[in-house]
Amino acid sequence: MTSRTLAVGGLLAVAASAYVVVVRPRLLRWGATDDEVRARSAADAIVPGGNRASTMAITIDAPPRDVWPWLVQMGCDRAGWYSWDRLDNGGRPSSETVHPEWQPIARGRRIASTPDGKHWFEVAAVEPERFLALRACLTRGGVHYGASEPRPDAFSDVLWAFRLEPLPGDRTRLVVTAHGLIEMPLFAPFGKWAYYLFWEPAHWIMQHRQFANVKRRAERLFRTRQRSGRTRLAEARPQS
Repeated sequence: MTSRTLAVGGLLAVAASAYVVVVRPRLLRWGATDDEVRARSAADAIVPGGNRASTMAITIDAPPRDVWPWLVQMGCDRAGWYSWDRLDNGGRPSSETVHPEWQPIARGRRIASTPDGKHWFEVAAVEPERFLALRACLTRGGVHYGASEPRPDAFSDVLWAFRLEPLPGDRTRLVVTAHGLIEMPLFAPFGKWAYYLFWEPAHWIMQHRQFANVKRRAERLFRTRQRSGRTRLAEARPQS
């Protein structure tokens, strides 16, 4: 083994260690407070044997009523994901408006997670203007199985949860957590490092983008509603 090979290997080892020790912990709790990271939620109990993988959060200058409509209409077959549309929505722009026909949502409903509709999330829990959890259960071959069915020998059971906490001054704290249990014996330990070095950073990139776009849309909706309310109030005042 040449000295150059050893040097490159050493640099890669240092870079990987720095990522795991310094960068990764920040990605997994991006924007979240210590209390939010420690707090228990309904999502923690949905995936049997699962662990919370990340907790990310953002403050939105709009009340939950103006944030919630954007979340419940997510999906490749609906409003998109408000993230990088070329990566997760087949290049179709995510909706900039609230669609009344996409607002009803109930536990058990399937929401397409890929443009071709071959993969989906199932609504695992929903509490209007408070909590939404989306779950996907897949075999090693990428085939969906029911959450209530026996787990195969190799599987992934993951949950994406959105919690809305009202704040004073018509604001909302949006806390997003990822949970899961992945049992892929043939891919260990390679699969574990692939998860650390690819899937976790990819999730952060997409979640960070979604945060920014949901925030912009919700705050715009809130401002529009405020202006509309002031206009109606002015019109209702008696003329002198």
